[in-house]
Amino acid sequence: MTRIEIPPRVDGSQRLHGYLARPGGAGPWPGVVLIHEAWGLDDQMRKHADRLARAGYLTLAPDLYSQGGARRCLVTTMVAMMSGKGGAFADIEAARTWLISSEDCTGRVGAIGFCMGGGFALLTVHTMAAVSANYGFPPRKPDEVMAGACPVLASYGGRDRMLRGAPAKLSGALARAGVVHDVTEYPDAGHAFLNEGESGPRWLRPLLRAAHSGPEPETAAREWRRIEAFFAEHLGEPVGGSA
Repeated sequence: MTRIEIPPRVDGSQRLHGYLARPGGAGPWPGVVLIHEAWGLDDQMRKHADRLARAGYLTLAPDLYSQGGARRCLVTTMVAMMSGKGGAFADIEAARTWLISSEDCTGRVGAIGFCMGGGFALLTVHTMAAVSANYGFPPRKPDEVMAGACPVLASYGGRDRMLRGAPAKLSGALARAGVVHDVTEYPDAGHAFLNEGESGPRWLRPLLRAAHSGPEPETAAREWRRIEAFFAEHLGEPVGGSA
């Protein structure tokens, strides 16, 4: 597990950093680009990357805030996600390209995203081999974006007020496009239910808890099984994993 510098694209961050989680044993392995939540590439996101590596996936998480940290980059990055264009997409593509060009990768690369990253993941469906989007905002024009998309796995929490109606909106667009998909809403879970611990600024955490945002271990265990089965089907069976 190491912090690396990813060769940037001219339309992305001038210096792009990332976190690389490598499976045990000998590769090559399928690749996964992990797109972090709004709080950034923090310990929680690195734990997710490590988990995927233990399952047998060469996982690279680009730091979308490489250009100046969360305080300087959050708004610009969120605007890119909502508009569907901007430097963050160049950074995600740089990570995908890095994986494909690595001798440790089979060349089959998917994406997984959380919260803000889930929204980004749903906008990479034409460049990735498979996408797992977790509590991510559906695209503004879902029918247009999902036409010709790769297989999509998505998860939402039924207690997540911020994304009320999102599962039906996304599932409908995928069905109309004839895309292989599995969209699940867990009634008793809220936002960020896959996280192992609380995230975000400490002063904000009581408000996040009140909004039903945070870990749900039982639901998370079920969802991780779905994610691993989904990637095994669409990226190829992993090798060397220990999870």
